[in-house]
Amino acid sequence: MEFRNINDIENATTRGRKEMFRFGTALLFIIVIMLFTANLNVGTGTVSIELVVAAMIGGYMALNIGANDVANNVGPAVGSKALTLTGAIIIAAIFESAGALIAGGEVVSTIKNGIIDPAMVGDTDTFIWLMMAALLAGAIWLNIATALGAPVSTTHSIVGGVLGAGIAAAGWNIANWDKMGAIAASWVISPVIGGLVAALFLMWIKRSITYKDDMLHNAKKMVPILIAIMAWAFSTYLIMKGLKKIWKVDFVTAALIGLAIASFIYITVRPLIARAANKLQNNKESINSLFTIPLIFAAALLSFAHGANDVANAVGPLAAINDALQSEGVHTKAEIPIWVMLIGAIGISIGLLLFGPKLIKTVGQEITELDQMRAFSIAMAAAITVIVASQLGLPVSSTHIAVGGVFGVGFLREYLKRTHAKTIQEIRDHHQGADQQEVEMFIQQFESSSLEQKKFMLSQLKQKDAEVDLSKKERKSLNKVYQKELVKRSAFLKIAAAWVITVPASALLAAVFFFMIRGLMLP
Repeated sequence: MEFRNINDIENATTRGRKEMFRFGTALLFIIVIMLFTANLNVGTGTVSIELVVAAMIGGYMALNIGANDVANNVGPAVGSKALTLTGAIIIAAIFESAGALIAGGEVVSTIKNGIIDPAMVGDTDTFIWLMMAALLAGAIWLNIATALGAPVSTTHSIVGGVLGAGIAAAGWNIANWDKMGAIAASWVISPVIGGLVAALFLMWIKRSITYKDDMLHNAKKMVPILIAIMAWAFSTYLIMKGLKKIWKVDFVTAALIGLAIASFIYITVRPLIARAANKLQNNKESINSLFTIPLIFAAALLSFAHGANDVANAVGPLAAINDALQSEGVHTKAEIPIWVMLIGAIGISIGLLLFGPKLIKTVGQEITELDQMRAFSIAMAAAITVIVASQLGLPVSSTHIAVGGVFGVGFLREYLKRTHAKTIQEIRDHHQGADQQEVEMFIQQFESSSLEQKKFMLSQLKQKDAEVDLSKKERKSLNKVYQKELVKRSAFLKIAAAWVITVPASALLAAVFFFMIRGLMLP
């Protein structure tokens, strides 16, 4: 066989080898969990098959959380090229694990969000089967969503699993339908608020910096303020959410501490930004570079808060099963042993390293084009929306907020592009019959002008000639061109569909798994 043919075979099998490596590493992790838990003494010191199986499913769930959910924290930073994919994965793995182990807490709620009444569960065995079915259903649904390239809510996945298994175990009355109604409302609330907040921040940055003649001068004033606001939001967010299991404070105290931190950050970064800006050119690309370091910090802090909060989605049901086996009873709260927390932390990190790049690219690159300013606006939306929603008592999903923020900045760009295209067309219509070179010179002058100058030029133009509107057909055609260019509609529809069916799909899977487990376990 020729050497060239051997190289062709090698190249053709490269992808398959990579997939086998990922699968083999994930399988090895679950086998290690199986061997470890098989040697744990539970109660009488005998091997607990239920605990071994539950721990393996918990590890599988952790892998899928790392593969799917973590992408929302670092995806925008990667898409904007503030971070490389490798750098983002390393930062996220470190801070996710740190958040889980440092601030993950020692006690977890056994019934996520109180969506079912544990008192209606017949006995300890039924409760264990219920939690195993819920955990397995949530993990499998996350796996399916990751394979489809759809970022979905881990919380919603496990909520659906608990609901479906609970109904299968004790009937429809076990469910708290008011809670489920609030969760269903969050499907709309979370992305809409996240998108609006991100779009408002981006518009503020544009109007205060990039729409000005002297961008660098305005950047020296505004960027330190924006970074200070980010520091305030993230400090408050971390104190309230990331550290709530080891240090509980009210909102006012958290906000005041965050304000003190933000003031210190402002005083520190203002001269640094000024020095950095003096070396830059007066254009948008240069201004973007000033947001790179804040974005790296945002990705790290979001990952820490996510690890502190969402690790419970992986290990909460496992901790509940462990508690039920040890105490032979069902409790609303369960202690999280360190080995359980380690399964969650290590599993999330391995899942991110092996399977995370696909969703990171989806969030950062495949929905809309991101730069540092847009990614900064998305990070701000993620922190601020969670804080505001928690104070208003609104159930929101961090996944939906972050992805909603990506869509928000994309749709804002569409709106601005369509408005600009309409304005250019109006200028051409007003100059009908004029020399073409004169028209192009006016358009060139208009596009290089500041926002205030553009408004003045348009007002002067409209005083001279009557406005000529585009026809409806022309306007619709122009809108479609920019919509296709700036926001991928197929990604929007795919992700929205995945969000809507997450709870029903995981609930149905959990019900099926519960009946299968009960059928296997009953004599």
